Amino acid sequence: MRKSVLLIMLLFAVGMTANAQKFALIDTEYIMKNIPAAQSANEQMQEATKKYQGEVEVLAKTAQKMFQDYQAKSSTLSATQKTKKEDEIVAKEKEAAELKRKYFGPEGELAKMRDKLLTPIQDDIYEAVKAISQQHGYDMVVDRASAAGIIFANPRIDISDEILRRLGYSN
Repeated sequence: MRKSVLLIMLLFAVGMTANAQKFALIDTEYIMKNIPAAQSANEQMQEATKKYQGEVEVLAKTAQKMFQDYQAKSSTLSATQKTKKEDEIVAKEKEAAELKRKYFGPEGELAKMRDKLLTPIQDDIYEAVKAISQQHGYDMVVDRASAAGIIFANPRIDISDEILRRLGYSN
């Protein structure tokens, strides 16, 4: 009985070894840095971010100035005037918050720009990874840029340069 159990375990271990999985590693940050269109898209997004942030800051500063003026003059204002000023300040703060959401929210202008500019590039990278994985028989491809748990990986399993070549960007 013992010999049968040991034989089955040995066969199972040999079978697992024979079906060893192949892994590969990519670094999407490295790949994106070597694609000119991705660099251009990142620059456009940075410019838009600065522009949008500037607009939001102008409204926020206006609301802050209105509040400071209100505090300075509140002792001389009637209750009705105070309420009116407070409502104006709250409206300006809401306007700033709405503008911030419009630009930086999950469905804001920046997210739409990212989808328009970067999604096609990311899709191309995915298709290249998929093709190379099928060609070389990789069972799994891990992204070093998003896998914080990777402490060390042998550089020989990094296929980032192969992905770039497949996309037409030799390194």
